[in-house]
Amino acid sequence: MFGLDITKVVALMVVALLVFGPERLPKVAAEAGRALRQLRQLVENARAGLGPEFANLDVTELHPKTLARKYLLDEADESPAPAPAPTAVTNRELGWGEIPPYDPEST
Repeated sequence: MFGLDITKVVALMVVALLVFGPERLPKVAAEAGRALRQLRQLVENARAGLGPEFANLDVTELHPKTLARKYLLDEADESPAPAPAPTAVTNRELGWGEIPPYDPEST
């Protein structure tokens, strides 16, 4: 259940009891349950309204991290770019008006 063990659940219950008090806690819990049921019903109605062409829609694939991994990283792994050939480095002074060598990896 969301990666919560029994000690965390008990701690959440104690905090809820302290925050809402024993008189309001049952009402707040009932309202939270009602809101969760309404949210689930809203999601099911939205899925049903999309039509048969979206029957295989997996919402987890729309997460930005998943999209980046699928469309950006996988393509880069399939066809790696060739490494540029190393250039010889010379330690000489430049002449007047001479342009220094350009290193594309440094910018």
